[in-house]
Amino acid sequence: MSHSGYRRALPVAAAVLVLDQLSKWWVLELMQPPRQIELAPFLNLVLAWNRGVSFSLFHSDADYAPYALSALAAAVVVGLLWWLRQTTRVWPALGIGLVIGGAVGNVVDRLRFGAVVDFIDVHAAGWHWPAFNLADSAITVGVVLLIADGLFGRPDEAKT
Repeated sequence: MSHSGYRRALPVAAAVLVLDQLSKWWVLELMQPPRQIELAPFLNLVLAWNRGVSFSLFHSDADYAPYALSALAAAVVVGLLWWLRQTTRVWPALGIGLVIGGAVGNVVDRLRFGAVVDFIDVHAAGWHWPAFNLADSAITVGVVLLIADGLFGRPDEAKT
């Protein structure tokens, strides 16, 4: 078993976690009182509290919900860490690191605030994409890397 996957992924996960929490701290300070700040004709900063998962799926105001969603995210992280044990290739390791960092960043929010801080509002022609944050972006990019590697990556054995 090689630990190269850990050496590649864990620094990425740590960087995502730190940048995510710093960006959320900055937005929480900036957005008091809550308001909308236009950054570009298609991009705003807003303050949104997501009590669900992506796109507010499984939204719940129940007291147990942040803990249940955090437990689910922790189980996903444990599964990814297990997968990482066997990963020797760069792109899957980076993808896993991005997903882990993003998942942990959102868990921190759920445990601190009972909801995830979302603040990026992308819109066009009156239609708004659901607000998201840096952790969500890292998870999305990480999943895209994993899918692309699964579709187009060649296992190390195939290269020889």
